[in-house]
Amino acid sequence: MKRALISVYDKKGIIDFAKELVGLGWEIISTGGTSKILKEAGIDIIDIEDVTHFPEILDGRVKTLHPNIHGGLLYKRDSEEHKKTLEDLNIKSVDMVINNLYPFEETVKKEGVSHEEIIENIDIGGPSMIRAAAKNYKYVTVVIDPSDYEKVIEELKSKGETSIDLRRALARKVYQYTAYYDSLIGNYFNSLESVDFPEIISLSFKEKQELRYGENPHQKAAFYKEAGNLEGTIAGAIKLHGKELSFNNINDGNGALEILKEFDEPTVVAVKHANPCGIGSGKDLLEAYNKAYESDKISIFGGIISANREIDEDVAKRINDIFVEIVMAPAFTKKALEILTSKKNIRVLRIPNIMKKDYPSLDVKKVLGGILIQERDTVLLGEELKVVTKRKPTDEEMEDLLFSWKAVKNVKSNSVLLAKNKGTIGIGMGEVNRVWAVKAAIERAGEKVKGSVLASDGFFPFKDSVEALAKAGVTAIIQPGGSLRDEESIVEADKNGIAMMFTGMRHFKH
Repeated sequence: MKRALISVYDKKGIIDFAKELVGLGWEIISTGGTSKILKEAGIDIIDIEDVTHFPEILDGRVKTLHPNIHGGLLYKRDSEEHKKTLEDLNIKSVDMVINNLYPFEETVKKEGVSHEEIIENIDIGGPSMIRAAAKNYKYVTVVIDPSDYEKVIEELKSKGETSIDLRRALARKVYQYTAYYDSLIGNYFNSLESVDFPEIISLSFKEKQELRYGENPHQKAAFYKEAGNLEGTIAGAIKLHGKELSFNNINDGNGALEILKEFDEPTVVAVKHANPCGIGSGKDLLEAYNKAYESDKISIFGGIISANREIDEDVAKRINDIFVEIVMAPAFTKKALEILTSKKNIRVLRIPNIMKKDYPSLDVKKVLGGILIQERDTVLLGEELKVVTKRKPTDEEMEDLLFSWKAVKNVKSNSVLLAKNKGTIGIGMGEVNRVWAVKAAIERAGEKVKGSVLASDGFFPFKDSVEALAKAGVTAIIQPGGSLRDEESIVEADKNGIAMMFTGMRHFKH
């Protein structure tokens, strides 16, 4: 008679599954709480102690760690030597394991959870048992996911046993699961020791959805979500309307959110191809939207809009005047939703706690043959913010300088950004030459450039950028400073009555 060992934390569907196994002639071994609910359901089970001939000890920390269990799992069914060893030691076969682990991930997320409770939710026997079963998948079936119960029963009924293909697929899931589980534990211990860059790093992600394709139609892609609190992220978004998100939707939407999180007052960010085409702040969201829209009325078409306040009817009407791919906000009024969802293809995403900023501190970039890991760029200004020209910025210029510095921080480098009245009017991004970025921003701003301010994510290597800005009518500049030719830029600014500030901090984003 075949025997299955059932010991599950997630008991969804386990009673029906166990009944099916019994109906097919299987014996059931079980432990602890699982044993209790199976008995209550009228299912005959063999208690683990009757197999190990040893009681559960240490508050259940040790119950399946025993040769009578692992020997029954790991022996090779086609090895006469292995079979004789089991016969001599009176160890019986264990042909299936149904197990899922203590909820470490859920525990570590709990508000106010103690270190002791977290440690007690590190499973030991479970990983050992399912890894042993998975190693011996040639002979043993291991089930860790309740969604696989039906497949197992179907094959047992139709074939009398599970197929090698199914057993191998289930084994694959085990090793992915235990690797994920252990990476969560390792990262928890890293956090206890404040270790940002450990000797070995394991990153923990679960698939959220398969994507139709990647950046381009010929590329396959999927979206994976990080472990932890996902509020304020695309991964934690609640889709209220529209098609599934594409690879580019997710990437561009994330870019919009990263920019939005820099601003506390009512702000709207419009993004196209991961770069902003318009950013506006105002006394209310409608004013902010109008500023973002006026920044670049052409590029916003087909773009992504994010807002840090509830979108109401007036804002929704303005958005509906054009085609956009996605609208993201912390909330929508009922009337706003009616207006926005009148268009079939627009995606409407509610992002709870959209201004959340306390995410894990590491930023990861994949390169061929490895990954680059750095701290996230969470600081806006250094301690060296100072005026370096004879003229100081006016109060109005200062407001716009700080606005533009927040905005340029998340534009792809080399980048500069022109702003006026807390709205972007021209953005130069992704250039290999800073003066080209300056000239692009001036050209995009058109006549609005006069009286505007400029933020640059890196220092000016030459005075040519200041010359171009002075000629265009820009009145104030904010930049990191740090060039060997800073003095030339300062002299040029003084010559043209431009106020210039150094932040002592750059914000490259590649």
